Amino acid sequence: MTKETVNSEDFEPPGTRCGLGELKTQTVFDFSETTTPRTGAFFRKGPQIPRFRSSSRALFFRRRFFPDATVADWNDWRWQVRHRIRNMDNLSRILQLSQDEWTKDTCPAKQLPIAITPYYASLLDRDNPQQPLRRTVVPVSAEYVCSPGEAIDPLGEDHDSPVPGLVHRYPDRVLLLVTGFCATYCRYCTRSRLVGNGGKLAFNRAQLENALAYIESHSSVRDVLISGGDPLTLSDEKLEKVLSGLRRIRHVEFLRIGTKVPVVLPQRITPALTRMLRRYHPLWMSIHFTHPDELTPEVAEACGRLADAGIPLGSQTVLLAGVNDNVETMKHLMHGLLRIRVKPYYLYQCDPILGSAHFRTPVEKGIEIIAGLRGHTTGYAVPAYVIDAPGGGGKIPIFPASLVRRDGDDLLLKNYQDRIYRYPDPGGMVAAQEPFNVSWH
Repeated sequence: MTKETVNSEDFEPPGTRCGLGELKTQTVFDFSETTTPRTGAFFRKGPQIPRFRSSSRALFFRRRFFPDATVADWNDWRWQVRHRIRNMDNLSRILQLSQDEWTKDTCPAKQLPIAITPYYASLLDRDNPQQPLRRTVVPVSAEYVCSPGEAIDPLGEDHDSPVPGLVHRYPDRVLLLVTGFCATYCRYCTRSRLVGNGGKLAFNRAQLENALAYIESHSSVRDVLISGGDPLTLSDEKLEKVLSGLRRIRHVEFLRIGTKVPVVLPQRITPALTRMLRRYHPLWMSIHFTHPDELTPEVAEACGRLADAGIPLGSQTVLLAGVNDNVETMKHLMHGLLRIRVKPYYLYQCDPILGSAHFRTPVEKGIEIIAGLRGHTTGYAVPAYVIDAPGGGGKIPIFPASLVRRDGDDLLLKNYQDRIYRYPDPGGMVAAQEPFNVSWH
């Protein structure tokens, strides 16, 4: 029988605002994998669910809203997927929904469904519709307002898709889309056209083989980013078919997986999965983190398993108004990521997808955040702030102003304290003329 280590009293656990390392919740362990029957007892061997630590917050949530689920059920990623919250009626059992959240769809072009794993739902504040995590997964009326400059495919990926399921924009790398399924749907999703109810890609074996054939015929491609949807929602067997197919192409040097699964479905990161992934090094993983509330013991466990398997982990964070658009929150997130062995990689300006105006900040807000990190904390905690240019221009880095001007043979540079320093650069041309030549497209 599964044994649980719990607090002496069941209580409404505290919020997760403080982040990893400060979260005042007790860890709960699932011992189902190592439990043995008493001598002489009849024992039927069932599926073994690996041990996985959980917070007392998750334990309380499970007992309250999924009372028939065992610890083994909760820590089975397939159970989590089967029991996702898929509509507002079911969500209203868990959250006190505001009138704005109850608003029905009014924009026919917006077809992104609702889906939240029970685990991620356990992190949501029941009473506060302005809680950062809740804002990212629960639709509101502003989502159905289509503003100027927004588009269903703002990055022009379909234009750069030579075969279905593959985007070839940069010379030496491609984006391979292998599924339209996500465990939890973010309301600002750039690819809602593919993962929503109106997704048109088949995501079948024939499509994958055509994409692999394209990559094999283009010897300049050395780097493949596997995305979707979320590739880690595939079974181990299906994901391995993708990885092995790519590994057979001799000019593909390394692989990357883009995912949010370790954050919204950490139970998916099983020992079996990591053993399989180890066979396909060099393999990197970019994980979508949003807010320090996501840095739970479960997520730390998942990222630890991946890092122990030798997979370099990087974070990709979207700058979102009312969610993470201040220096303190972002610093807390970046520090927490380093503690779980995830390197902050990109801070994205929110893409102008349909119905995203309420999420987008002015670009100067992103510059302010980077300026508030750079020099004030370790360089490992400072991501690159980028705008993925609408229309297919690719990622363009945005920096706080540090190059002031040229003074003869010297460059005048501004540091993080706004102090000016001279750097000798005789014969250099940087900043020799103002303004720089800019080519607009």
